[in-house]
Amino acid sequence: MKTTFFLLIFLLFFPFVQISAQHTMGIFDRTTAVGDPKVKGKATYDVVNQTYTITGAGTNMWFGTDEFQYLWTTLQGDFILRTTVHFNGKGKDPHRKAGWIVKNSLDGNSKHVNASTHGDGLTSLQYRASIGGLTKEVKSADTYPAIIQLERRGTTYIMSSAAFGEEFTQVELIDMDMDNEVYVGLYVCSHNPSVLESATFSNVRIIKPVDPEFTPYRDYIGSNLEIMDVETGHREILYQSAHSIQAPNWTPDGKRLIYNSKGHLYNYDLGSHQITPLNTGFAVNNNNDHVLTFDGTLLGISNHNQEDNGTSALYYLPSQGDSLPVMVTKPGVGASYFHGWSPDNKKMLFTGNRNGSYNIFSIDIKNGKETQLTDFTTLDDGPEYSPDGKYIYFNSVRSGNMQLYRMKKNGKDQEQLTFDEYNNWFPHISPDQKWIVFISFPKDINPNDHPFYKHCMLRIMPYEGGKPKVLANVYGGQGTINVPSWSPDSKKIAFVTNTGNY
Repeated sequence: MKTTFFLLIFLLFFPFVQISAQHTMGIFDRTTAVGDPKVKGKATYDVVNQTYTITGAGTNMWFGTDEFQYLWTTLQGDFILRTTVHFNGKGKDPHRKAGWIVKNSLDGNSKHVNASTHGDGLTSLQYRASIGGLTKEVKSADTYPAIIQLERRGTTYIMSSAAFGEEFTQVELIDMDMDNEVYVGLYVCSHNPSVLESATFSNVRIIKPVDPEFTPYRDYIGSNLEIMDVETGHREILYQSAHSIQAPNWTPDGKRLIYNSKGHLYNYDLGSHQITPLNTGFAVNNNNDHVLTFDGTLLGISNHNQEDNGTSALYYLPSQGDSLPVMVTKPGVGASYFHGWSPDNKKMLFTGNRNGSYNIFSIDIKNGKETQLTDFTTLDDGPEYSPDGKYIYFNSVRSGNMQLYRMKKNGKDQEQLTFDEYNNWFPHISPDQKWIVFISFPKDINPNDHPFYKHCMLRIMPYEGGKPKVLANVYGGQGTINVPSWSPDSKKIAFVTNTGNY
């Protein structure tokens, strides 16, 4: 009875941990000393911080056989592996190494591909193409990275690495024929048979990407509800769902997140970790455009009005729910997608399809009067007031790809803020009005689209403009950070990432 009681308490406070007969250490199955090193190592998991620490010895991971400490699970097909890694202490050997390794078996001479960072800064994609064969490598121009990603696409392996805040540097290995069923995991090798070296791995993610032939808005994969410290980059998974969940708002009192799934809205209580439905009455076809007023009293939503051919319309209701939503936009005017409140709670900002183009409008919630703020034939989207009410931030494709812009609250003095090759969407202003966080989609997509299931970046820039910094590399896109999701103290953000089952 005591065991059952403590397990229930554990699950109440740490619901993100997957408890099963298979996974015995976080998302991994076992730890193994591969190649019979002289000194055996170990691996531990910090449940609270969601970090792994591996201590390992081993003569080397080179030539025809390897010795290292391995924390592994098993996968099939394509995947994306990502972690932040830090060596612990100065170390005894500059050639100590850590990273991801993919193996056909647990034998020391197995075929493998590994993405490694070394104590001396060397970063390389190493591989053994045959059992017992010599190890080779593709060296990266990157040195001393903190973030290591290894992706498999068929017989191609791509290593991406970066220091925190920087963009990825990539190298790839093609025509590497491994088994479909492989071992994957984290490792540490000391490069010294008598010495143990240690590394800690945080932000550890194993991602199963979507089938390339999937149909958007019909075929979905699972979701992770995450929060991140914007200063350190440390991330925490709060909740994992097999459903598509999207767009978490952080309430101004700091107590809960509000997200949408399958047309409904839900509360995630940050204290108890409980999930409860947010009652929106008849509005049960909500998309991911839901935003709280700055004081947290009202919740604006975009609900697809079934009495108007399913067209998205604007409504608002008390933020706790339990009251019928009030419709703001009029039936028949065109699709309307809500994005922001004025600080005085009197106006809603939205992207509206009017006269065949999507532009930015404000609307008075009492009389329904619309005011057009932009006037382009290209797409303008994602409008949001600054906390002081002086400016509206938004994204526009008017320059050729999607970039961030700012204008005065009356639509005057529109100025561009970002100028790179990415497609930048959804600028969100921190409550202290110091930062803008936004999502950057890849360069090769249609700039009018913010699609599902892509390699994206969450980036941050100063409120007044400047060079963006990478906060996180994510597999996601549509629904990741569509709405304002800063914590009230401006120290964290909430967002959603995606993965299939594995």
